[in-house]
Amino acid sequence: MPALPTKHYAAELQRQLRGLLGHEQIVTQAYGRHLLIKRLDDEDPTVVARLTELGRNRYGAAFRSHSGRWEPLPGAGSLDKMAQLVVTLLEPYLQPDN
Repeated sequence: MPALPTKHYAAELQRQLRGLLGHEQIVTQAYGRHLLIKRLDDEDPTVVARLTELGRNRYGAAFRSHSGRWEPLPGAGSLDKMAQLVVTLLEPYLQPDN
């Protein structure tokens, strides 16, 4: 996947997550075929989850556990659907620390 569309999808995901969560302490980053979801902390951003492109406008999600392993989340779907799923399942982890 070319870099420009991936960056576009990362920006769109960030906009959606910030709207759903009601705060600006979330950033996203394109990383290969993944869209990393990070919570902004006082020090460095913490990677909480990622979406992985499975096909055209179809993503799967995974949560980064405390051990650093990626644990898959149920379901797959469009960017919109997966943004809502990530917020529903991981909202406590996506809230700012302060």
